[in-house]
Amino acid sequence: MSAVVGHATARTVNLGPLDRIPVGEGRTFAVEGLELAVFRPRSGEVFATQGSCPHAGGPLADGFIGNGKVVCPFHAYRFDLATGCADGNACAPLATYPAGVTRDGDVIVTLGGR
Repeated sequence: MSAVVGHATARTVNLGPLDRIPVGEGRTFAVEGLELAVFRPRSGEVFATQGSCPHAGGPLADGFIGNGKVVCPFHAYRFDLATGCADGNACAPLATYPAGVTRDGDVIVTLGGR
């Protein structure tokens, strides 16, 4: 599926069953040359961000999640999962991507079109 947004094309990518991501954890996916971290907090939502921390390259999917935030496993920098904004540090924000779950229970992420 794709949609034209401005001059860029947004692409929705199916990452497979939601069950591949345990509740309260994240997983890394390689998609179209990007490394994405996809999170499944206990709230039931699904979030997608860039795969590594902009501070020191920590694998964000390995970080702790809670209260709408991910904590980088390298230096405990916190980021808001919805906005990507740094919380309590001067680090650059994370790239975030719209994410959701299909009726069939698959995780979808929209790339591009920003």
